[in-house]
Amino acid sequence: MELVPAALETRCLILLPAAPGLAPAVLDYYLRNAAFLAPFEPERPAGFYTAEHHARELAADVQRAAQGTGVRFYLALKDVPGRVIGSVALNNIARGAFQSCFLGYKLDGALCGRGYMTQAVEACTRFAFGPAALHRVEANVMPRNTASLRVLEKCGYRPEGLARRYLRINGVWEDHIHMVRLNEPDKG
Repeated sequence: MELVPAALETRCLILLPAAPGLAPAVLDYYLRNAAFLAPFEPERPAGFYTAEHHARELAADVQRAAQGTGVRFYLALKDVPGRVIGSVALNNIARGAFQSCFLGYKLDGALCGRGYMTQAVEACTRFAFGPAALHRVEANVMPRNTASLRVLEKCGYRPEGLARRYLRINGVWEDHIHMVRLNEPDKG
């Protein structure tokens, strides 16, 4: 199932589908937020902080959407549409009997606590349950990332357990709380 989304909108945000032309704005976002994101992300490979790297990543995002295996949106404030302030993505989309994916998201450190990520996660989840026709969206969050856990709770995600040493983040195997939201109207 091809997933070539249009831009989504929330009260404050535009969610732009990944496109290679966004590479300079995405690079600017990562450069501004390198120190803020480091405790929550895998170690970055050499060349990560280059426009070429992000152009390749964005092209891969477009390919995943065309194949129906993932979709990534880049966030911009409606009043500053050219500046990327984060992203939200549906990754590893599985079809067949599973009909599920993993949610990933990140936001500019200077903009945390304003409700932007809650808006983005809710819009992306609606996309997952609407146009993407998924049954289940899963997210994994380090227990110490209480702000991220709160975003998921506000968006209707519920904990299903603790995955011990689940992901290698910034060089350390970290536990993650497994959060899930089901497409409730689909109870059949």
